[in-house]
Amino acid sequence: MSQFGFASTADEVLDGMDLTGRIILVTGGYSGLGQETARALAARGAHVILSGRDATKLAAAADEIAELTGARIDTLVCDLASLASIRAAGTEARERFGHIDVLINNAGVMAAPLGRTEDGFETQFGTNHLGHFALTGELMSLLEKGSGQRIVNLSSRGHHIAPVDFDDPGFERRAYDPWIAYGNSKTANVLFAVGLEQRFGGRGIHAFALHPGGIHTNLARHMSEEDMAALLDRIRKAAEATGETPVSFKTIPQGAATTCWVATTPELEGRGGLYAEDCDVSEIDDTSATGGVRSYALDRDNAERLWALSEKLTGTRFGG
Repeated sequence: MSQFGFASTADEVLDGMDLTGRIILVTGGYSGLGQETARALAARGAHVILSGRDATKLAAAADEIAELTGARIDTLVCDLASLASIRAAGTEARERFGHIDVLINNAGVMAAPLGRTEDGFETQFGTNHLGHFALTGELMSLLEKGSGQRIVNLSSRGHHIAPVDFDDPGFERRAYDPWIAYGNSKTANVLFAVGLEQRFGGRGIHAFALHPGGIHTNLARHMSEEDMAALLDRIRKAAEATGETPVSFKTIPQGAATTCWVATTPELEGRGGLYAEDCDVSEIDDTSATGGVRSYALDRDNAERLWALSEKLTGTRFGG
């Protein structure tokens, strides 16, 4: 059991650590959880690379974090909804950086209305999973040159909503439901960590997925007040149905804690293919509404199906 928990903050998790010399890339690094994660890691001496689609916002966040921490902060423009942008970012990263030690796939969208990425993928599956799949593939050669390497995928308890629909991931034939689509993408984030661990864990590159907690950030930018009320009601009813107490929301510093724990804790050395929440590894639980990881999200056969589908859709092939 970890010494940290639900209320721990990113600074508390990292207290006493020296991350000098570690290069850590954070997607969605200019707001919300991503920015707080980057700030906390930089405050312990890490060289942080902020990635996102808006160059102006990236520059502003980098300046702010550098001023607060005195650390080296670089930026990398990358739109996860565009394979062309991802490939350009990969080329730029390989030219500018000698290696990467930790990749934190933090960016995401939630409950978006039906839409398509530049390449025709359903927005949430395309951005939350396929974009990160392609970007990780682009950066793998840099990760292979790192040390103590970890890949951290931000999933969500939203993976409880639905497994990946391998037959219709883009809602081409079934009616679109923004929450089912979100659940599909968050399950994919976990399965991607399982697939990465199967391929690269033996070479010292370990992968994880996590639930940061319920946090009020711009992740919910597509949601109206009515949508948010409906979400809270859904959470309450799901907990009541299992006789559990609904989980409280976290602050942003608390929400960034599990990411920072997974990215740095010695407790996970040599391990991977795991799902964490509240700064600890979660148990498989197919019934709880308030915690645990669904068995279908850790299923190796599902991970292999997702990997094959992701390669087909993105054209990405991982070296090695």
